[in-house]
Amino acid sequence: MTAVTHEASPTGKPMVVLVGAPGAGKSTVGARLAHRWSTQFQDTDSIIEQRAGQPIAEIFIDAGEPAFRALEAVVVAEALANCRGVLALGGGAVVSESTRALLAGHRVVFLDVGLAEAASRVGLGGTRPLLLGNVRGQLKALLDARRPLYRQVADVTVETDGLSAEAVADEIESRLDA
Repeated sequence: MTAVTHEASPTGKPMVVLVGAPGAGKSTVGARLAHRWSTQFQDTDSIIEQRAGQPIAEIFIDAGEPAFRALEAVVVAEALANCRGVLALGGGAVVSESTRALLAGHRVVFLDVGLAEAASRVGLGGTRPLLLGNVRGQLKALLDARRPLYRQVADVTVETDGLSAEAVADEIESRLDA
């Protein structure tokens, strides 16, 4: 097998795309990988907030989940076409069939997090609109529904429970280089 290069992609395609549930560490690990590889890091949730001029939780309240998902699909498509570094998708991006189709041909890493670890990382979910109320119950439902979708799009799965962001980044690098 050929070793994976950690240079920015000349094709406008991300070097790696990170997917996973809330609390999996996509943003933290993605920023570390980008720093290691001296490339850009983009997070579609941050792009959405910048474009909308408000936090995701407020988009859900003001416009509703369908409007958020429509904006998310556009932002993800643009990022997949233009990001040359490390790209982290929002936890629910893979729910969109069109997004899953667009992920074909990209190097996708699923950061798999268990329920207990995810719950401890996201706290009470105040900034995560789909986790309001019973955070643990909502997380379990999200993990159960989305885990098969994450696996469907992923080339590599890294279990993140009990690992630091540095250790997860190490594991991603070694798995991509294998």
